[in-house]
Amino acid sequence: MRMTPVDIRLTASFLAVAFLAAGLLGAAQPATRIPPEVIQLTQFGPALGVGVAALLWPGRVRALLAGGAARSGSRGALLILTAPLVVACAAAAYAVLGGDGRPISPNAPFALIAAAQLLGACAEEIGWRCLLQPLLRPRFGPLGASAAVGAVWGVWHVQVFAQHPLYAAAFLTMAVSLSVVMGWALDGTGASRLLLAGGFHALINIGMLLFMDEESGTVTPMLLFGLSCLTAAALWTWVSTPRGRAAPSAPAPDRLTAIMEDVR
Repeated sequence: MRMTPVDIRLTASFLAVAFLAAGLLGAAQPATRIPPEVIQLTQFGPALGVGVAALLWPGRVRALLAGGAARSGSRGALLILTAPLVVACAAAAYAVLGGDGRPISPNAPFALIAAAQLLGACAEEIGWRCLLQPLLRPRFGPLGASAAVGAVWGVWHVQVFAQHPLYAAAFLTMAVSLSVVMGWALDGTGASRLLLAGGFHALINIGMLLFMDEESGTVTPMLLFGLSCLTAAALWTWVSTPRGRAAPSAPAPDRLTAIMEDVR
């Protein structure tokens, strides 16, 4: 299915504002004296992109943000559980290789960091997973749209390209993989997408802040984190892919749904 002209213009406008606003906010952050470990102002770029799109195409943006019908909470719970598992696997592998996997002591109160990280993550995810993902899904499907959004999300972090090429490649792998995980988990959900995506994103950020030192530009922890995220994306894709072709009148259940029914 092709994207409509309105959706093409909406996508282009959202991306232009998200990238431009992030650059301007990032340049202004030092003047605010807000520590980046608390929140990065660039995270509000996508939210501003959504705001501009909503002014230009209010009805279309409202429909996209509303999402689909409410679904079972099992996928949301598994999504939130995936975040600490991904961080734990990467941190454990880093510690085995001699890296410093011990928790660091942030300069700001942890409660403030956690609240700010959730706010910043939701400011990003209202654009990436709540607007851009459903815009691209009819054209590319859940997996293709998730990968595309993840690639754009990774490139949006332009500062990573100043690092070692392996670091940048691992970061892009991480971004695409995490986008695939969220894409499968949130596909077809309604307004709960924002809190679930924001919570998952915030847990990933907090885990990286506390247990990894990839922010220094060190290649090894980012490589390990990218591989951990890639493994999670592969598992989510496997359990979310239909077992076979569905009859026209009834969609085939995916493996995750079957697994959850077996557990019950």
